[in-house]
Amino acid sequence: MKKNGLIIILLGMLSMLFTLEAAAQNKKNQKETVVFEVSMSCENCKKKIEKNISFEKGVTDLLVDLKTKTVTIQYKTQKTDKAKLKAAIEKLGFKAEEKIKE
Repeated sequence: MKKNGLIIILLGMLSMLFTLEAAAQNKKNQKETVVFEVSMSCENCKKKIEKNISFEKGVTDLLVDLKTKTVTIQYKTQKTDKAKLKAAIEKLGFKAEEKIKE
């Protein structure tokens, strides 16, 4: 009986470790999306943003829409944040403001 009890306890502990590891992986891969209104005015502006922002640390997806003057960025929260992404756009010479979801 002691062996069975010990095995059950060990299996429970292993199960808990796998659950904690999975939770840590989910947190590590957590993504968010932010939309910025950007002061771009031409196709060259669009290309400049696409070329540079797509390589920012943590960026996983990027959509630059010249017609609406918006830049939509999906990013890993463990790698970057909204403030860093805004600063990266502004470093290129554009004004950027986060578009508030309505």
